[in-house]
Amino acid sequence: QVQLMESGGGLVQAGGSLRLSCAASTASGIALRYSTMGWYRQAPGKQRELVATITSGRSTNYADFVKGRFTISRDNAKNTVYLQMNSLEPEDTAVYYCNVASKYWGQGTQVTVSS
Repeated sequence: QVQLMESGGGLVQAGGSLRLSCAASTASGIALRYSTMGWYRQAPGKQRELVATITSGRSTNYADFVKGRFTISRDNAKNTVYLQMNSLEPEDTAVYYCNVASKYWGQGTQVTVSS
């Protein structure tokens, strides 16, 4: 079993920045450093959508709507994945979820961008 703890969400004005963190822990000895980690988001009334992923080799993939604004990174020593979000827009308002290995989900952290 993998547990994910997200942090860093909050309220920010349009054009501002936030940095999300997601720390993964496991008691089962799963080698998280070999897993793809990612961020997804879900806005009210909408389906959950991919924001960005990063593989164990640090290859990244971004949704078109965040390219050039968001950066995903990871620290394998800490089993942590980050999402640096710059130039935030009101349309980025959503609950952001961390994901590991396309299987494990965090509880989500709210990001609200005011206009």
